[in-house]
Amino acid sequence: MSLIVVGISDYQTSNRADDVIITYSLGSCIGLTVYDPETKIGGMIHYMLPLSKISPEKAELKPAMFADTGIPVLLKKMFAMGASKNRIIVKAAGGSQLMDQNKIFNIGERNFLVLRKILWKNNILIKNSDVGGMISRTVRFEIDTGRVTVKSSTGEIEL
Repeated sequence: MSLIVVGISDYQTSNRADDVIITYSLGSCIGLTVYDPETKIGGMIHYMLPLSKISPEKAELKPAMFADTGIPVLLKKMFAMGASKNRIIVKAAGGSQLMDQNKIFNIGERNFLVLRKILWKNNILIKNSDVGGMISRTVRFEIDTGRVTVKSSTGEIEL
């Protein structure tokens, strides 16, 4: 087994059955997994913010920092590897109000809203999600099976 860690503002893809992609410490950030079960191509992004217009320079250097620039980059890479839009399974976790308990900025909520809007515009649905609340999450994604688990202080669930 090869463990591939996705850092904050990062994404990774794989078509190797023995790979596991993992990301840690999802607070208001979103961890998005995309999987094609036929080709066993998978990818994950850990993005921080919804819209790149607040810092186009940062978006140019690190597109995975933002939903609106990172998600298209992830999808294009996966399609270039042979994944099909008609077969992909999309799951999401994170989007909590961990550092914003008074909901002043609503970054977690906005992150998920923009994700849904981007996918909806591209005719892609989210199969399952674990978002919101006030907890930090770790997402683990097995390329061989497409299994996605989310671990938090409340336990571990499969999406």
